[in-house]
Amino acid sequence: MRIYSLKRIARILLFFAAMCATSLPAADSRPNFLFVLTDDQSYGMMGCDGNELTRTPNIDQLAREGVYFDRAYVTSAICTPSRISIFLSQYERKHGVNFNSGTSVAPEAWAKSYPVIMRESGYYTGYVGKNHAPIGKGGYNSGLMEESFDFFYAGHGHIRFYPKDVHEIFEGATYDTQVEIVNEGAQDFMSYEHRLDGAVRFLDERPADKPFCLSICLNLPHSAGTGTMQQRESDDEIYKSLYRDIEIPLPEHYVAKDEIETPRLPADVLRASERQASYNFVDTPEALKERTIRQMQSMTGIDCLIGNLRTKLETEGVDDNTIIIFCSDHGLFMGQHGLGGKALCYEQTTHVPMIVFDPELPTVLRGACCNELVQTIDIAATMLDLAEIEKPDTFQGLSLRPLLSGQGGAIRDHVFTENLWVTHFGNPRIEAVQDKRWKYIRYYRNDCVPASVKIQVAKDLGIKSSTMLYGIHDKEIAVYRNHAEASLRGEQPIYEELFDLETDPDELNNLIDDPAAKTQLEELRIVWKQQLTKVRGKGFPAVLRYTVDSEKDYKSK
Repeated sequence: MRIYSLKRIARILLFFAAMCATSLPAADSRPNFLFVLTDDQSYGMMGCDGNELTRTPNIDQLAREGVYFDRAYVTSAICTPSRISIFLSQYERKHGVNFNSGTSVAPEAWAKSYPVIMRESGYYTGYVGKNHAPIGKGGYNSGLMEESFDFFYAGHGHIRFYPKDVHEIFEGATYDTQVEIVNEGAQDFMSYEHRLDGAVRFLDERPADKPFCLSICLNLPHSAGTGTMQQRESDDEIYKSLYRDIEIPLPEHYVAKDEIETPRLPADVLRASERQASYNFVDTPEALKERTIRQMQSMTGIDCLIGNLRTKLETEGVDDNTIIIFCSDHGLFMGQHGLGGKALCYEQTTHVPMIVFDPELPTVLRGACCNELVQTIDIAATMLDLAEIEKPDTFQGLSLRPLLSGQGGAIRDHVFTENLWVTHFGNPRIEAVQDKRWKYIRYYRNDCVPASVKIQVAKDLGIKSSTMLYGIHDKEIAVYRNHAEASLRGEQPIYEELFDLETDPDELNNLIDDPAAKTQLEELRIVWKQQLTKVRGKGFPAVLRYTVDSEKDYKSK
């Protein structure tokens, strides 16, 4: 039992007593949940995790009043698989959906996602912002995502910095910029009377007798957001002038493209030159500094959102019974070691900020910094646990409840991360395991035709390069499934790394051939096999075909 749940238990007992005494419907006293997920936010971009330049006073206050998880990790450093992992509390190797998988989440799997479970358990549910998880037959066009929430105000795929430019659902918003539109949607959800045009809702107003669960998923500080900032006249001053009058330092270990002498990884492991062009801003100090300013502006905008949301909770009188969770879907390389983009299993991409605030946390536990190993798949398990809802046996995440209670002790000894986004953009398949000190990484060969070749062929044929690069066909489902199963069948890595994170937090010194680290290497190789088998689970993933071919079939019927 949680140390700090006594008030909540008392409130629930009073609720049932009132029901028995009056025989009238009474409000459900379970806690509300406000879950905020940012996009491409690495660890170290806020004041509370060490950033001395970016202004995030509201998030810093949230950390001071809650619990900051200092060793939080994603499962995959790619948007779609990471976000689905959060929804389903499963590793990608279990749920089976990525950009290159040719699949979408099947309805039977989605039925065991945290939003659906909480709605069926009496919660009023909402979703605002960006959806990057294809659900049901036809993926983003299925309508299943919209139907799964009582209130839906989001765009499928990237919503950019000016969401109205790309998604019709946002046309009725007062503001033009992403954070402010998301704030409008969240404010409307929490109000008892809905006014916002465009939102998909199944009730005209929020029921006063139900607890709520609102998921806010942003598309910032992702490049799709920061790369489309234009300093329009209607933009808040934050996005025009903030941070432009200060010196912006380059990241530690930054290497410009024309100064790379030895690549971070061998060329046959990572084909860095094939990465997506949207990350080329890391190539020069000038472009990187401009993008860094935009990221900092976005983080301050998100911080204002957190402040506005907490004020709204107070105005609605629910601040004393609303749990707030703040996290990121993964990090991003900003030129460290000459790298750009994500997908790799280094700390820069897998280590993320995580804050859990519970208003009933006693003063003695507020502001705690927990250094136990946790993962983003634990978020769903935690919400269900705190809502007194039994989690399904499909969940692979663990509840953070013991850590929130101050009981201490680890909930896991190791973290497993992976990359199955193996495409023409040059990323290898990767598997990694780590404990609090040591990290072991395995890389497998990428035999895909390079992006540069596909782009040239598209040019020669006079077709759009995007058609060549992003069109996934049925046969590629088998390629993806082979990637997910190959190492379990015995495929050997082409490259390995071993890092001592205690003495080498920036992962500069590969100890894979160091005799002094032989014991740690042997132990982690055993752990790798155990974790790989565990996260894969049994049976074929609950997915549907979602390809260019399937879309043609659906349209022809």
